[in-house]
Amino acid sequence: MEFDGEVIQFNIFDAIKFPDEPDSLCTLSIIEPIVQEVFELDCKNKLEEDFLDNLEIEDKETKVLHYARISKKNFTVGQKVLLQHSKLKFFPGKLRSRWLGPHVITKIFVNGAVEIQSLKTNNTFKVNDHQLKEYRKGFQTEPVEIMDLEDPIL
Repeated sequence: MEFDGEVIQFNIFDAIKFPDEPDSLCTLSIIEPIVQEVFELDCKNKLEEDFLDNLEIEDKETKVLHYARISKKNFTVGQKVLLQHSKLKFFPGKLRSRWLGPHVITKIFVNGAVEIQSLKTNNTFKVNDHQLKEYRKGFQTEPVEIMDLEDPIL
């Protein structure tokens, strides 16, 4: 700070810890600029608080929209499911299937975990239900009757 052409360095924290002159803390000319600085900082903090509040509201709305788009999967014991192949990213390939299986659900836990059993190896795995999808059997093809056509008469 500068008073009457003299530069005065003043640290309020040092003055509180080690007061040299008790009257200097009460002098209006020294305290007034400090109060003004604190008031300006307080106004900036209010703007920051408003910004953070608005950001928090926007995050909540985004989460609500996101969770609304997620469909709840309901699995039952004995149902056939496919397991997502999580290590596929290390072996990229367009034509590789991302799903392994079919597997049979043997147990469903409350926390979303599902115990499945492989039909090929009879091993049991405990996986998250987000890694599963319902197994839909392919179309059943019936034998098609073959008819020989005769050449048309012209």
